[in-house]
Amino acid sequence: MTASVRQQIHDWLQNHREEMMADIAALVAIDSARGEEKEGMPYGEGPYRALCEGERILKKSGLLQVAMHGARVITGDLNENETELGILAHLDIVPVGNGWTVPALEMTRKDGKIFGRGVIDDKGPAVMALYAMRALKECGVPLAKNCRLILGSDEECGSSDIAWYFDRNPIPPQTLSPDASYPCICIEKGSLRVDVQGHWEKQPAEPRLLRFDCGVKVNVVPGEAECVVRGLTAEQVLRQADKETGGIAFTAEETVEGTRIWAKGSTAHASLPETGNNALTGLLTLLSHLPLAAGRSQEVIHELCRLFPHGDTCGKAAGVYQSDEESGELTLAFSILHMDEEGLSLNLDIRAPMCANEENVRDVLLERFADAGLTMKKEAMNPPHYVSKDSPQVQRLVRIFESYTGQSLPALAIGGGTYLHHIEGGVSFGCEFPGYDYNMHGADEYAIEEQLLLSSEMYAAAIVDICG
Repeated sequence: MTASVRQQIHDWLQNHREEMMADIAALVAIDSARGEEKEGMPYGEGPYRALCEGERILKKSGLLQVAMHGARVITGDLNENETELGILAHLDIVPVGNGWTVPALEMTRKDGKIFGRGVIDDKGPAVMALYAMRALKECGVPLAKNCRLILGSDEECGSSDIAWYFDRNPIPPQTLSPDASYPCICIEKGSLRVDVQGHWEKQPAEPRLLRFDCGVKVNVVPGEAECVVRGLTAEQVLRQADKETGGIAFTAEETVEGTRIWAKGSTAHASLPETGNNALTGLLTLLSHLPLAAGRSQEVIHELCRLFPHGDTCGKAAGVYQSDEESGELTLAFSILHMDEEGLSLNLDIRAPMCANEENVRDVLLERFADAGLTMKKEAMNPPHYVSKDSPQVQRLVRIFESYTGQSLPALAIGGGTYLHHIEGGVSFGCEFPGYDYNMHGADEYAIEEQLLLSSEMYAAAIVDICG
């Protein structure tokens, strides 16, 4: 891209900043967390409404051949030439959750930032990519090939939408996603979603746990947890809570049901569990130190604390920790636990480096849970996604990032999974800048306006490089 075209794109984007922010706000206002399937809405009303709003935005932005595909995906083309590049982003979100200081479903602008669920994951980046395409179109930049924007609505719950779409449509020769980090993501770790069940006879002795409830989605480190115990006063609970460490805040209240205990930590994306403070494991730790009556429920609490102690986010105690130079460490998030007097169900989210496999991760956990008298489903691991750091497509993006930011950084591996995980040669480019924690999947998720505009400039440069 010549210096004059680069300046033209920059000026166009700055002049259209308010329109870009308005389009992001329109999407943020829709609660597009996956819901109950309805006729014509495979992922529920929220994701479908987000697709309809996205379709409206694509059409008014001048993209060609804008289409809805099976109420799962929308697409729009930059021109009528042969498609060379696909840009994949998503309009669904994780549940809003608690702890927000601003309205979660209303875009708030403050001090150069925008707040709201989806502003960085992935509604803001989706609009950013659209505006890169629109800037090229309206500035008259000639392109020999087409770029297609592909927006889905089920990324947070398994990406069945994009699999459905590519079962019926060709995969573009090159693919990018703005659903990760800069300068470029060429490795996505493998993963394992662990589902465990347990059952036992109810015990009458007190003090005892009546119920434990924590977790909203398997890929979110829970920031809040609660339980109810019978046979202990709130004062007894809080006396022990004062001895606990780990940064979890506890409150307790005596109710008709029993003494209700709340734990408050901080949420995080399950691919980065070390950036949160897991309220689930914190509350389990407190329960393990309370004088609960001997019985199966108490045994299970102690066993879970032994296998997944508070603060262990890489599976060391469970015996599955491993790492390699290219893809980093295994991470483990204990994200969901529902327990009553007769059993439990729990879920873990594991992101595994390339050296991991079913034998040294899944089978180890199967044995650990069996030893604890619990049953783990034997599911296949999701393999890692790999593109060489030396490949031309990766090096192109690294150079673009350096050209626009002055930062010379290597391509990265991440624990998160994107739409590109099962697409050969696909790489992620943005929109998270190094050194920032955007509270993704947590309360007060935010993006920085100038970074989104700069991302649009870099995406425009990438489109020209690939399709010019």
